[in-house]
Amino acid sequence: MKIDTEKMIAEISLLENAVYRVIDGRIQKIDRPGSGFGKQTIIWQNGKPVVCEISYTVK
Repeated sequence: MKIDTEKMIAEISLLENAVYRVIDGRIQKIDRPGSGFGKQTIIWQNGKPVVCEISYTVK
């Protein structure tokens, strides 16, 4: 990921499967589930993503 803080532009690779969240001009890559089948839940408050819950199940 390439970030230009002056222009407030982030460049990400489209070859990588990932989820990102942006809060107040800052980008953060969300961790992926450890193994097995996973789920990511993002909780919003006042129009901003404030909490990210990550869980996974091994079958």
